[in-house]
Amino acid sequence: EWLLFLVVFLSISISSSSAHRIGIPRGAAVLKKHHLPSKRAFSGDLHTYFYTQTLDHFNYKPESYATFQQRYVINYKYWGGGAVTAPIFVCLGAEQALETDLQTIGFLDDNAARFNALIVYIEHRYYGESLPFGSREEAFRNAYRMGYLNSAQALADYAEIMADIKNNLQASHSPVIVIGASYGGMLASWFRLKYPHLALGALASSAPVLYFDNITPSDAFYSIITKSF
Repeated sequence: EWLLFLVVFLSISISSSSAHRIGIPRGAAVLKKHHLPSKRAFSGDLHTYFYTQTLDHFNYKPESYATFQQRYVINYKYWGGGAVTAPIFVCLGAEQALETDLQTIGFLDDNAARFNALIVYIEHRYYGESLPFGSREEAFRNAYRMGYLNSAQALADYAEIMADIKNNLQASHSPVIVIGASYGGMLASWFRLKYPHLALGALASSAPVLYFDNITPSDAFYSIITKSF
């Protein structure tokens, strides 16, 4: 059912935005100077970059303006380009390194080929190589530094990177679909609500978004599992 919804949703989105087309040759992004190639390159069609990310998006204290390098990966193989408003699929990283996400999300390639979509994978702050304060040891040194590890900051990270990628690719009218699973799925659904000007839709797989405010009983998962056995 989700695949059928994605097909219909993207088809409508692409056709509805066809009036706003910007010409650009098909290919890689023209990266700004704050985008640095990764020292650890992935094989195949994946191009890895680092974005100079803001540590704190919501305060104006001096330390809030500190930055760190956030890793993301782009697959240009199937993308039709901004000139035809081809869509962009963005996988929102969860509580693990980017390598794990790349190994477990295979269906994006199949759908990207069908829709001529660009695929973007963004690593969650404090995981993998996206470490504030320079290292894992420094990032997790105390509760104050760990306070920057939260979903609101992560969503703002993703928003900055998405906006910058679209600008670099001259793809301002390309529809974006954010995708995630479990915690990543919650991020995808929240991102669609908080940043609707950036994401036209969200695909949230196994995302417990209804566990809040007693919408779903806290023991619902265990009750279903118990009945199954």
